[in-house]
Amino acid sequence: MNGAFHGVRYQVKDVARSIEFYTKHLGFKLEHKQLPAFAAVSLGALPLLLSGPGASGSRPLPNGESQEPGGANRIVIRVADLPALIEAFKAAGLQFLNEMEAGPGGRQIQLLDPDRNPIELF
Repeated sequence: MNGAFHGVRYQVKDVARSIEFYTKHLGFKLEHKQLPAFAAVSLGALPLLLSGPGASGSRPLPNGESQEPGGANRIVIRVADLPALIEAFKAAGLQFLNEMEAGPGGRQIQLLDPDRNPIELF
């Protein structure tokens, strides 16, 4: 195989809403949008592909199964002051999947985007 990393794809229900979430709250940069079906945003070297209904990356699988938002796989973003960011995001009305956890590698929490795709803040 002669390939290169292209990005991470998240299924979303409303691409414009997702662009606003990722750019406003998490500092992603809008790279490309083709509303209402698709957008690409980035954070540093991480390209995030947002596929809405009608995007080629959202079409049903050959067995008829729908591709839906959510699941346990997630992107991980390292932040400077996790407790302060959690408080700011709670004040902004954002939702979390869990409470802050502490482990041998550090502290983390799972933030949910508007379609319940998890984003781990580390």
